[in-house]
Amino acid sequence: MIWLALAVVVLLLGPLLTLAFGDVSMRGDWRTATHRATGLAPDPAENREAIVQVYASRTFGWRGAFAVHTWIAGKPADADRYTRYEVIGWRMYAGRSGLSISDSGAPDAEWYGAKPTLLEDIRGERAAAIIARLPGAAASYPFTTVYSAWPGPNSNTFVAHVGRAIPELVLDLPPLAIGKDYLPLRNPVARAPSGTGWQLSFGGIIGVMLARVEGIEINLFGLVAGIDVLHPAIKIPGVGRVPSRD
Repeated sequence: MIWLALAVVVLLLGPLLTLAFGDVSMRGDWRTATHRATGLAPDPAENREAIVQVYASRTFGWRGAFAVHTWIAGKPADADRYTRYEVIGWRMYAGRSGLSISDSGAPDAEWYGAKPTLLEDIRGERAAAIIARLPGAAASYPFTTVYSAWPGPNSNTFVAHVGRAIPELVLDLPPLAIGKDYLPLRNPVARAPSGTGWQLSFGGIIGVMLARVEGIEINLFGLVAGIDVLHPAIKIPGVGRVPSRD
């Protein structure tokens, strides 16, 4: 129990330092928070090729010290708009689906005032093949009316599901994407979201992952620490990759 308590304390250091010194706003009202385009998505009028991008933004308020919200945006060749795929918890009011597939907003918009980070940027034929499979992968997500910010299923569980369904994405979700490791207790073994390895996870609360892209990750109470071997870095809860891949 002492070792477990020490492990929890160590895992919480990153989020606490981020809360104290990081780019996490504790002020403001979510109802007036901005959703402005950030210029990370190429202009469709000037970029006619197929494009797939994956984004992550810190969640609103103190939760941003622990987690990010992730989503996928895709534009077929010669299309004038991007389609954005994501799960949004508040949409599930009164039993409605939280799955959002929309081309009405900016693909690279701020998430309640938080500027997104571009995780993946795929162009051309590979992007076109992924876009063709996105509707089916989204439709197969099994938790459209169930949402739990911790430990999942949530928005990051959805993006991880799409990654497993479309291994061509080779999706590398950040350790801050709490919920990416959520697996039902009846099925605790699955491919890693990147499709390049495997993971064992008990309800997203405790687990381990070993994959070529993600490296080695240990999940304890939803907080992920690990080592990226392919792109040398350590992964720290609340902080993310050190050094980052930006």
